[in-house]
Amino acid sequence: MSGYVRTALLLAALTALFMVVGGLLGGRGGVVIALLVAVGMNLFAYWNADKMVLRMHNAREVDARSAPDFYRLVAQLAEQAQLPMPRVYLIDADQPNAFATGRNPQNAAVAATTGLLQRLSPEEVAAVMAHELAHVRNRDTLIMTITATLAGALSMLANFGLFFGGGNNRNNPLGFIGVILTVILAPLAAMMVQMAISRSREYEADRVGAEICGRPLWLAAALEKIEAFAKGIDYAAAERNPATAPMFIINPLHANAVDSLFSTHPSTANRVAALRRMAGVADTPARGPWG
Repeated sequence: MSGYVRTALLLAALTALFMVVGGLLGGRGGVVIALLVAVGMNLFAYWNADKMVLRMHNAREVDARSAPDFYRLVAQLAEQAQLPMPRVYLIDADQPNAFATGRNPQNAAVAATTGLLQRLSPEEVAAVMAHELAHVRNRDTLIMTITATLAGALSMLANFGLFFGGGNNRNNPLGFIGVILTVILAPLAAMMVQMAISRSREYEADRVGAEICGRPLWLAAALEKIEAFAKGIDYAAAERNPATAPMFIINPLHANAVDSLFSTHPSTANRVAALRRMAGVADTPARGPWG
């Protein structure tokens, strides 16, 4: 099953869950209010999230003068991906990592830590930035915004059901117990679907990023290195803002060994295995043009 199909099915499941919970909790007015509030919150985040996230991490914008090699690399990759040139940022942090943000390809930004440029080879840096440009091309920011809207609306709907629906809700076959179960289980189920979508988008970005840079094993090597460094190097800004962790190519807080239900990132070993299958070889790739 392709990443796009899986994401569409997960979004459909989240939408269906929202409708089922709305039916169980009754109050059509509560459904409308919760959805409107969630949409409003997420629309604000959608238009302003890039500025907010970049500010949280003290990212500084660079150009062809201030970071010529890195800027030129991103420009080459953007051209290869047939994307508009994104804004380019650097973050003064020792841990190697990177993320992409922006509501669409025309308003995108990519950011990398100084540790990424210092600790990885030019080929590995190219692969990482290709992965981030893949997120831009796949419009993953939009997908995750829709997901967050539905998950947030569902959580608010569950709270409204608890405080305003109570035991008088005739739509729930289990009465007040059913309301309590819905309030507890519905947001948990929504969070699990949301994280599954996040993991699915990472796999898809790996695949497209490998196609953009032309060397899947460059990205495989980069992922292994970043995970190893992330385990031993603290990232203070990420620790202060853990909600931004899913944006990074590797979890900057703690690397996960398995694809658990509550993990926002796939297992690095699984991602590397998929990239090696894509490459069809297990040896270190030849040097390329990204110097």
